[in-house]
Amino acid sequence: MLDSLGSIGSLVSSPWIYVLVAVSVLLDIFLPVLPSGVLVITAATAAAAGTGAAAAGRVPQDVPDILVLTLCAATASVLGDLAVYRLAWRGGPRLDRAIARSRRLTTAQERLGGALARGGGALVVLARFAPAGRSVVSLIAGSAHRRVREFLPWSALAGLAWAVYSVALGYFGGQWLGATWLGAAVSLVALFGAGAGAAYLMRRQPRATEAS
Repeated sequence: MLDSLGSIGSLVSSPWIYVLVAVSVLLDIFLPVLPSGVLVITAATAAAAGTGAAAAGRVPQDVPDILVLTLCAATASVLGDLAVYRLAWRGGPRLDRAIARSRRLTTAQERLGGALARGGGALVVLARFAPAGRSVVSLIAGSAHRRVREFLPWSALAGLAWAVYSVALGYFGGQWLGATWLGAAVSLVALFGAGAGAAYLMRRQPRATEAS
């Protein structure tokens, strides 16, 4: 049943998939090229395959539990955010000068600081879906010495929203299209589409602010 997922199938059907997903999500804030979204969606697709086999009266192979998978991905996301946040907090004058030299980072720092101070950190949630947005937001929040109680709740909400969305894409894609590379590919397109949409909205936000 999982053979159609290719050589990764044996790993997906192992408890080690949770470790791999957690490590990948934790580290992709430092290396955005890591395929954490691919792993989450593939594991969720395998979970859908197991559910389908059970419903058909067949004994499924070991497949990931979608609740555990979601919690692993969300928790790792928050821990990665906090790691960068703390590193940026201790970055000192050199990091401040680097941010000051970038107009884009300076603008992001001002917007994020104002949003967090007003309790409107929806920008943190939006950035979690944008490519490298999570890295920038955590860096800016730490370098600006925003209080952890302003940043952490929004980071947790962002990580949970991203994890739920990614797992749901893989799971329901697997339910509707089967546990094949086609189902995983369609789910990935939807994930990348959400990332492109989030990036677009983040680019539009400064213009709306300036226009007002």
